[in-house]
Amino acid sequence: MGFGCQKYCIPTWALITFNTFFFRWKKVALLGIFFLLPMLSFAQSDVDAAISKTVQLYFDGMVARDSAKLEAAFFPQARLIGYRGDVLVVTPLAEWIQSTAMGAPREPSQYRNELKSIRRVGKMAFVEAELNWPTRYYYDYLTLLEVAGVWKIVHKSWHERSLDK
Repeated sequence: MGFGCQKYCIPTWALITFNTFFFRWKKVALLGIFFLLPMLSFAQSDVDAAISKTVQLYFDGMVARDSAKLEAAFFPQARLIGYRGDVLVVTPLAEWIQSTAMGAPREPSQYRNELKSIRRVGKMAFVEAELNWPTRYYYDYLTLLEVAGVWKIVHKSWHERSLDK
């Protein structure tokens, strides 16, 4: 008893049609991956670059003692709350900018500020930063919001530790 091809075999025209359809969609999918993926990652890196630019303004403003850079980095109603050792400190933004900008600019080579990570959800970003200064170490958590198309720091929480020996 043999199997008849009419009952169990797929007609040649059906295989050709399936293969043509499958390979066309496979090409479309591959083209989509090669062309759309770079565009998506480019769009994300543009946003991350804008966030990094704001954080860099913050870093540069502190080292240069430049109030204009600090004002450009922060939202006017930003909150600054953190620990100086074991003491909780809440500082109004204007007071912090004024005290940070006092004195001569610092020597940039002695200050290593590093953006550790960016986590973004919509128009909100959370940034971790480490600031290694000659006598102090800071670990900052910065919350940024996109305000009128510009990323601004709206909250700074930090922990400061003295490096004095």
